[in-house]
Parts: sequence; C-alpha cells; structure tokens
Amino acid sequence: MPHTLLINPTITSRSSARFPLALLNLAAALDRRGSSRVIDGNVDRDFIRTTLHALDQGGVDAVGLSVMGGPQLAPSIELSQAIRQRHPQVPIVWGGYFPTLYTDTALAAPYVDYAIRAQGEQTMAELVGALGGQGPIEKIAGLSWKRGDEHVHNPSRHFVPGDPALQLPYDKLGDPRQYLARTFLGRRTAGHQAALGCRFRCTFCGVNAMFGGATALPAAQRLERELKYLKYELGADSVQFFDHNFFDREVEMIPLLEVMAKLEMPWWCYARADALLNLSESTWKLVRKSRLKMAYIGAESPSGKMLKEIRKGTRPDQTLEVAELCRRNGVIPELSFMVAPPVDTEEETEHTFEFIRELKRINPASEIIVYIYTPLPESAKHETDRGKRASMPLLDLNGEPVVFPATPEEWAQPQWVDYACHADAPWLTDKLRKRIHDFVTVLRCRYPTVQDMRTPRWAKHGLRTMASWRYRYRRYDQPWELDLANRWVKLRMPQVSSL
Repeated sequence: MPHTLLINPTITSRSSARFPLALLNLAAALDRRGSSRVIDGNVDRDFIRTTLHALDQGGVDAVGLSVMGGPQLAPSIELSQAIRQRHPQVPIVWGGYFPTLYTDTALAAPYVDYAIRAQGEQTMAELVGALGGQGPIEKIAGLSWKRGDEHVHNPSRHFVPGDPALQLPYDKLGDPRQYLARTFLGRRTAGHQAALGCRFRCTFCGVNAMFGGATALPAAQRLERELKYLKYELGADSVQFFDHNFFDREVEMIPLLEVMAKLEMPWWCYARADALLNLSESTWKLVRKSRLKMAYIGAESPSGKMLKEIRKGTRPDQTLEVAELCRRNGVIPELSFMVAPPVDTEEETEHTFEFIRELKRINPASEIIVYIYTPLPESAKHETDRGKRASMPLLDLNGEPVVFPATPEEWAQPQWVDYACHADAPWLTDKLRKRIHDFVTVLRCRYPTVQDMRTPRWAKHGLRTMASWRYRYRRYDQPWELDLANRWVKLRMPQVSSL
C-alpha cells in the first residue's frame, strides 16, 4: 500500500488560507490504491520541518508538491532542496500550473524527479504504482521525467470530467472549519470548486494552457451533496467558487443554479460577460434567488483589436452592457483589465483608464482590478495552440527579445514573480509604471472595495473625499497625500489578495 505525502507550499497568509482543493482531489484518488497525507503550508507555517519529520518516520513512497508560478515557487524550491538533501532516495513530484506550463524548466532542477502535466489525479496514482513496480513509467500519460540527462515527455492525458461519486477527504486537514473565513459574503465563507476548465482559448490564460479548451460542469447531485456538507456539517454560510468559468452554457447551468437557489448561500464566482448577457430572465431569477453577490469578469481591454488578438471572444460593448445588467440584478461586477501591452503600450493604457471611468459611470458599484498584460511564452501554451497565431512581439526596453527563465530559481526572482503575477513587464518604462500606480491609487481610494472588511468606514470615507477631486479632474499624477494615507489605512487590494 503506497503512502504519498502531498504538500501545498505556502502561497498566502494564514488568514487568507482556503481549502487546498487540488490536493484533496488528489488524495481522494490516491487513497483508492494506497494512502496519503496532506500538509498545507498556508496553515502550517513550519511546513518544511513538518514534511521532513514525516519523512524521518519512514514509509513514504513519494512526495508530491502542488506548484503555482509566482510567490509559491520560492517555498517549493526550499522544500524540495531540503527533501533532496535529507532523503535523497525519496522521489519528488511537481504538479500543477508551473510544471504544466514550464515542464522542461521544472525538470531542469536537480530536486525534481517527475513533472505532472495538467490533471494529476490519475497520473499521480499511476506513477506511485509504477514506483512500486506496478507497470512501466513510459506508459503513464501526462507524465514527464528524466532518463539520465534526457527529459522524456509521455503523451498527454485526455481531459477527464470530475467523478460524480468522489467525496473530498476534508478530515485530512485536521479541523476543516479553520478554513472558513469572514468575508463580505458572510462570516464563514468556504472555498469550493465545482466546474473544471474553460472552453475558451485566451492566449494569456494558464487555464487554457493547462486544459486546452476542455471544460466540465459537475452533476447537480454532487454539487448539492458538497454544498450541504459545507453548510450543515461545517457551518459555512457563503461560498467562493474557484471554478475557472462558472457560467458556461445556460442549459447546463440551470440544474446547478436550482441547487444553489435552494440553499441560498451568498456566493462569488468567475464569469464571462457574454455568458451573463445570454442568460434568460428566468435564469436570472434563479441567480438572484441563489444570492450571487459578485462575479469576477475578465474585461481585459476596451480595444476590440486587442480582444481579438488575445482570443478573448468578447467585445468592449458587452463589458459595458454587463455592468448595467449586473446593476439591475443586484450583482457586483468585478472587472479585470490588462494594461500596458507590448504594442501601443501607453496609448492602450490611457484608453483603458477612460473606459474604466465609463464603467464606473454606468455602474458605480463595479469593482475594478488592473493588471499588467504579461502573456505566456510560446513554449508555455497548450500544445494545440503553439505556433498557430503570430503573437505580439515581446521586446524589452532595449528592443531585444524577452528571454524567459530556464530554471525554477530564475522564475523565483522578484522581476519574474511580478511577471507571473501580472504586476510588471520588461517593456514598461518607469514613467508608465508610475502612471499606472498613480491611477490605481486614485481609483481605489475614490472607490474602496466592498471586500475590505478591516478598514473602518470613517477611514474609507476620508480616502474617498481626499481622492474625489483627483478622480473628477483626472489629476492622477503624484498622489502623495493618498500614498501617505495608505501607509496608515492599508486598503485591501483585490488584485493582490482576493476574498
């Protein structure tokens, strides 16, 4: 009976920790053929010592790490190096977004033995079995590994919809109630994922790079069973859905909305403008009854040309329409934009600022999140998308092609963490970087997010008053008084820390 350690390296603060859903799904699959233990670095801040202690006890056949790019890379590297030094015989497996998008980069590290691409449940279970002599590694779909100095990439695994009978082993987290958080949705908000994947092919998106346009919604019976467990067993009173695209085809959504309308737990989700606009009035009635409070909508750009370039599949006029539609239905649209593309960088950025002002005029309750446009390298795209379409040239400030990192350590450097988090790009000038910062500062002070549960009302009111004249007259430059006030108030920034 193989035993596997599954690790979620630290990526957020303890107060922002949510269920490590990917590892819970993985543990459920592994436990059918063996056993597993989950160690969550978001809760256990000494997770490296906990992991090493577990390995010291013996009986561990493999260690699996769930690795995102950005701030999770450094702790993933530190843990992997510690395991390799103390227990060099234990196989180390990286799975998740980073090894899927940057497979050869992950395998370039001496402390990574195997990389799992895309969905990991079946691949990891088969790998653990193969390590115990149950079948050849060469036959495991979705697995990349090392044969001496050679990187071997087995054929990709076909997308697999979620198992309707699967039950997540929340007991592996100790007391699951520690993951319920006070948010603007409720006093005990639970994180959950129902749907998987997205059928749209946005070129900048890691979801498309991982799933290649595949998507699957859950059976209504499974969703009802899971939400009832969260509500009646754990005491959750609201839900933040981490679905890659919750609203898809209306006919498939209706049974899920009926379940949620019955439970009436306030919720937050990802959505698309076109999908929401296509819902019938009867379906919107279900949405209202289910108590949807906020939908995160990727607006991306006010430029139709830009939206076509990135294969978004929506239009700027739909963004404006959905802001009004959400206003009428009592839903807050959380609209994200990507500024500073590598072509027409300053013009597109200023155009976006004006478009945001138009959105706030239509629906002042709209939440706005501003990111830097940082597209994936060609090699990181899904295999079916590589080389299909000419992308914008990625040149740095010297006009030289941008060279992406070749090792995990390089990706963990601050400038590349910022790139992965859409916070900076090699083609940004200091002037434009400051311009974006100043605009965002004025905007978020003029319209503090409703997600901020910590800042007192009087402080929000004061910042709104201070920022109002700057916003009204477009005087964004050098908002020194707002920067100074923010040192004391520290307004919540949804683009850095969500619910």
